Amino acid sequence: MPDVRLASPQGKWILLTTVLGSSMAMLDSTVVNVALPRIGRDLDADLAALQWTVNAYTLTLAGLILLGGSLGDRHGRRKIFVVGVIWFAAASLLCGIAPNAEVLIAARALQGVGGALLTPGSLAIIQASFHPDDRGRAVGLWSGFGGVGAAVGPFVGGWLVDGPGWRWVFLINVPVALLCAPIAVRHVPESGDGRTHTARFDVLGAVLGAVALALITYALIEARAGSLAVTVTAVAGLMAAVAFVYVEKRQPDPMMPLDIFASRQFTAVNLVTLCVYAALGGFFFLAALQLQVAVGYSALGAGVSLLPTTAMMLLLSARSGELGERIGPRIPLTVGPLLCAAGMLLMLRVGPGASYVADVLPALLVLGLGLVTLVAPLTATVLGSVNVARAGLASGINNAAARAAGLIAVAALPLVTGMGEEAYRSPDAFDEAFGRAMVVCAGLLVVGAGVAFATVRKLPPDCRRPECRTHGSITAPPLEGERARGRLA
Repeated sequence: MPDVRLASPQGKWILLTTVLGSSMAMLDSTVVNVALPRIGRDLDADLAALQWTVNAYTLTLAGLILLGGSLGDRHGRRKIFVVGVIWFAAASLLCGIAPNAEVLIAARALQGVGGALLTPGSLAIIQASFHPDDRGRAVGLWSGFGGVGAAVGPFVGGWLVDGPGWRWVFLINVPVALLCAPIAVRHVPESGDGRTHTARFDVLGAVLGAVALALITYALIEARAGSLAVTVTAVAGLMAAVAFVYVEKRQPDPMMPLDIFASRQFTAVNLVTLCVYAALGGFFFLAALQLQVAVGYSALGAGVSLLPTTAMMLLLSARSGELGERIGPRIPLTVGPLLCAAGMLLMLRVGPGASYVADVLPALLVLGLGLVTLVAPLTATVLGSVNVARAGLASGINNAAARAAGLIAVAALPLVTGMGEEAYRSPDAFDEAFGRAMVVCAGLLVVGAGVAFATVRKLPPDCRRPECRTHGSITAPPLEGERARGRLA
């Protein structure tokens, strides 16, 4: 039984290294958006290159995060966590010295691989290391510090972009990793799931899933060209997706066992997740650009402007979780997306000459209230819709679905709204396309609210896990640290 006490020196070191590791990956999901205009100008990159700068990271992270968790269970969570931290730092260094957009995009994809290795392990290490009496408080502190990191991320990103330069958005990860990895090696006890593993990894499933996402994303981003290659890529992506489902159905130890979707509640909540996080992914990609390109904010100004939304999630999510336990998930999962939709429609007022207090802040406060309302109940419903032994697997699938939804949204929204390759260099053209995008995002959220109202019925068991309650990330629901027994072996 794990016996590390939180008050001990070892307990404090474990908490520090897991917070540092998870914060690196979480920050990179948010701070890069603020740097995009400067990256585009310095590297002479078009809008497609900026889309890939965001999506290359999300693609590998979403495609491999389930596999990363299973590697930790099999080979040791500390070992895989440390490998992920070092890998992430090396990729961050490559991002920071990238001479052109192509190298930056490739390095971002490598960053996502590192994120997939370290993200599942950070919480799993805490739950596998601390004494049961201290585990809840340790997870709560981990969640809280992680939320603070997510809240200050856009501010830090903007300060770095306007100060030493956008490259430091990536280079700052290197000293953090140089601190994190040695602490983990010295102070974190090794842990796995304690079983002898004889089954193979579902490498084919992971590859097919990532390839399907990559090809579909490429087709959406490059669709403006209307070439035969784009059509072939789109068809190949759909075929890879079908092959992924076929493999997962036949694989004895699948990465994503399809029978988990036999739970109607689980399937319904994941449909809500797809709608909500597609809208959020598109919003935060375009909002950082809108504030700089159309409104005229600096990178720091744009980063600070977005703080209220994440701060509200950090401060109020615990109360939202308690309310969801009392009244059930149906109302929060219906009202939350509708509030988010209202916030995005309020963003239609944000354009050239907009006032922060009168135009930007009200939209972000309404959006933040919607996120506060829905995130904790959504996570609790995911965990409550399956057998407790599969909670980790269910959470991982839900997290990956959210990231994949954001990935597709960033690729598709510029195409759907008629945003040209050079639109981000023209305030008027970008503002016009941004308005259309906000309507599309609001529509997705309304669909998500409708799905929740029509399908989410029964009250799940209480989710008293602290990671469900204190959560500051806007890119994906929180991960549950316990992996499913008997799966991904």
